[in-house]
Amino acid sequence: MTSAEVPDGSGTSLPSGADVGLLSPVRVGSAAESATGDAAFLQAMLDAEAALTRAQAALGLAPSAAADAVVAAAHAQAYDLPGIAVRAHSDGSPVIPLVADLTAAVAARHPAAAEYVHRGATSQDILDTATMLVARRTLGPVLDDLDRTAAALARLATEHRATPMPGRTLTQHAVPTTFGLKVAGWRSLVLDAQDRLHAVRETLPAQLGGAAGTLAAFHAYAESEVPVPGRGDVGLALIARYAEETGLAQPVLPWHSLRTPVADLGAALAFTTGALGKLAADVLVLSRTEIGEVSEGSGGGSSAMPQKSNPVRATLLAATARQVPALAAVLLGALVAEDERPSGAWQAEWQTLREALRLTGGAAREAGQLAEGLRVRPDRMRADLDLTGGLIVSERLNAVLAAAVGRARAKQLIARAAQRATAEHIGLDQALAEEAGRAGLSDESQIRQLIDPVDYLGSAAALTDQALRRDARSRPTAPWENR
Repeated sequence: MTSAEVPDGSGTSLPSGADVGLLSPVRVGSAAESATGDAAFLQAMLDAEAALTRAQAALGLAPSAAADAVVAAAHAQAYDLPGIAVRAHSDGSPVIPLVADLTAAVAARHPAAAEYVHRGATSQDILDTATMLVARRTLGPVLDDLDRTAAALARLATEHRATPMPGRTLTQHAVPTTFGLKVAGWRSLVLDAQDRLHAVRETLPAQLGGAAGTLAAFHAYAESEVPVPGRGDVGLALIARYAEETGLAQPVLPWHSLRTPVADLGAALAFTTGALGKLAADVLVLSRTEIGEVSEGSGGGSSAMPQKSNPVRATLLAATARQVPALAAVLLGALVAEDERPSGAWQAEWQTLREALRLTGGAAREAGQLAEGLRVRPDRMRADLDLTGGLIVSERLNAVLAAAVGRARAKQLIARAAQRATAEHIGLDQALAEEAGRAGLSDESQIRQLIDPVDYLGSAAALTDQALRRDARSRPTAPWENR
């Protein structure tokens, strides 16, 4: 074993720079991890090259045999991925060594076809298109996991639409709410994330502009080919056909330095992880030992404290929600891209976007498992409602007493009763009955009913039902997903 290798536990060795997710458990083993790996990007670049030659052949700009030869050679497993990565260093782009290797592979099959590899394109055309393909392929499983999450949350909200629990504002008890309403809120955010990801996924565009976004090289090559009647402008026709061949949206313009697609994607990923982070934040609070109103179905262990069952999935979601917005900021910053093709801004997107996709994919998986396994403890919720001896419904008491004695007097009565209840360790109902008795309001049974938090839930159940009428958006399978 050399100093550049480390054992991987299976009798073989990994390069010392290998990233297998040791420090990113949220994405380990996820569909997003495999869909965004180096091999996946290499395959997407080969797919982009094959689509380009197919599009040119369809428009009479290349022989169909050339397209067949490129398609036959466009399989990632046939290429030296680590070697391409090393060779990419000198040129700053993996496309350049890949094109050299693809050209050689095509020449071995069909020598005359080799001249049609990458013809007219620039490196950014291929890598941008490949990135959009990777993003589209990654977002499919992400949306599926969000479907799972939304469905599990809908079941929880339905079951607990009227389950009372303390509402908390600024960390303190406020007024009663229901667990169903809280879960309906989580689900609403998940559906909002789905809507954003669906919208951005459907508009991810192919990239084709040539050296500086004019498509001039394609015109030059077209002059040597047989004219195709009715083809119109060669560049526009080729963009349309290329988009069709890739399964991506057709761009209005080459977007080499117009980075809206990447910025929109980054923003949608950040929103998604933030939405799931809200779910995690609430679970983390409610699963504290001293609260215990919910718990994860299968928590994680501790290396030092065997009694612990840590809310690992919620923790991973919370960590992801703190990372992806920062990554999205880099992608938004890349909008400031000079000239027709930028230096630095574009390159800053590559690893940033991949990490954002991976983290979001891992988070969506964890969210589905968290929602499906969440354990709810209504008994603890009820006990926590009673912690303040009725003070949690002081808003209601204030409204009812105000009708009898005025708002200012009612506030004084409740404040004095609360102070007595705390100082003398008596129930709020007793203290308030005595204070109210002095004011001529001595119906203690009515007061006892007023301080029952279960009777002060407002429209919580109706709001939950209304939120659940919002359907999760169905996602039809696109034709290219079956390729």
